Amino acid sequence: MPGLSIFGIPGLPEITAGTDLAGSIHAAAAAAGTPLESGDILVITSKIVSKAEGRVVELSTVDVSPFARQYAEKWEKEPAVIELVLRESRRVVRQVGPILITETRHGFICANAGIDQSSSGGHGLAVLLPVDPDASCMRVRTALQAKGLDVAVIISDTFGRPWREAQTDIAIGIAGMQPVTSYIGQVDPHGHEFRVQALCTADEVAGAAELVKGNLSRVPCAVVRGLPWEADETATMQSIIRDSERDLFR
Repeated sequence: MPGLSIFGIPGLPEITAGTDLAGSIHAAAAAAGTPLESGDILVITSKIVSKAEGRVVELSTVDVSPFARQYAEKWEKEPAVIELVLRESRRVVRQVGPILITETRHGFICANAGIDQSSSGGHGLAVLLPVDPDASCMRVRTALQAKGLDVAVIISDTFGRPWREAQTDIAIGIAGMQPVTSYIGQVDPHGHEFRVQALCTADEVAGAAELVKGNLSRVPCAVVRGLPWEADETATMQSIIRDSERDLFR
């Protein structure tokens, strides 16, 4: 592979419930002089997907349970946010002081069920993760296909990692491409056969795209161009979630 290019898509309007996300991204890319091309991988920050799908909650409208209120008061947290975290979680994986690590209904392990108040569109609002990120990706992909474009789509979000400080973007939704590149069964130049080597290409692409998006740039979408990808119309990020029988740390 001779190389690839990664560039952000500036100029998107403020995304609100009902926004035509695919149409807005397509128009913004063209206006920036970098129109989408077939073969591109489009990486979209989960927050604008959530906004477009109406996954923004006004905290003043949340009915807070006694448990959430007690927990929030003890650790000086926003009670409504704690209530939303508990609602969006299958289980609490770890709780140490004010830190809540939960398993979301999607099966993702992350802080606070992925709920965020930054760049929410206003004070007193919280943004939840999309209900079905894979389906959200497919809607964007299908809309772009209607414009004659064969573009793979990834939804990314910023997650922390066990045993490492700081965060990185990972893929939480995918459409059109296989999320994993497997080398199992192939042989290296010295004749050694790969038995377990499989790279999560979707996560690598999501992390690379974050380099040109950032948290303060108001550029929530990026394009990775020139990276070959394996087409897969049935792809889902659920396929990379390790089940409990194979999880050594659960």
